Amino acid sequence: MKDKLIEIIKEAGELLKEGYFSNKEVNFKAKKDLVTKYDVAVENFLKNRFSKEFPSFTLIAEESDNTDIKFGDSIIIDPIDGTTNFVNQVPHTAISVGVYKNKEPYIGVVYNPILNELYEAKTGCGSFLNGKKIEVSKENDFQKSLISTGFPYTSGSNQNDLNDVIKKIEIILPKCQDIRRLGSASLDLCYVARGTYEGYYEMNLKAWDVSAGILILLEAGGKISNINGEKYKLFDDKYIVATNGYIHKELILNLNAK
Repeated sequence: MKDKLIEIIKEAGELLKEGYFSNKEVNFKAKKDLVTKYDVAVENFLKNRFSKEFPSFTLIAEESDNTDIKFGDSIIIDPIDGTTNFVNQVPHTAISVGVYKNKEPYIGVVYNPILNELYEAKTGCGSFLNGKKIEVSKENDFQKSLISTGFPYTSGSNQNDLNDVIKKIEIILPKCQDIRRLGSASLDLCYVARGTYEGYYEMNLKAWDVSAGILILLEAGGKISNINGEKYKLFDDKYIVATNGYIHKELILNLNAK
């Protein structure tokens, strides 16, 4: 299944590349939440192909109406993760596809066609970048750790969310090496998986943002939880916390500091 999945995703990547280098008409789903015709085109291409190749799986996708869809054996699609980057030609943008069996991660693929980076993982088989095995960083000193985060779309409309983001940066930034904010959750998880970052956290993400990256990080030896250090629930938890495992407890402590 994984090889066919990757073949289809690579084809969809050509659509993403075409859009990336063209003039784009942009619409707004919310104050800061963009969507382009390429988000829809990539999603429709993937849904059409996946429904034919993998008919036993339900399809959950960002730009679709998922109201009556049951999460179980599912393929979760983010056609363009990092749409703001895509629109502004910042090359940190990707197609993210997570395959779940009985609500548990089975296959994860994150493909950035702009930088030609294909991250893939299957349960029990390790994680790979362009066919080469990747593993998390072994750094265990929080002060030497590079941390990634993201800013929620609600930062423009929800004062509590904005305050929470600023407070957490104020606590964590002096204690770590530095903080990066590149604007694609799926790729941020992959950057932890490949050892570029030691940790990553963000609020208000959707299932399609992280469904693939979660497995890629876990198979690379990393750790995922919610902000309380408990198992992360894909459709429920407000915060995701992802690390190399060595700094996980300290990052959780800092995120919960008053």
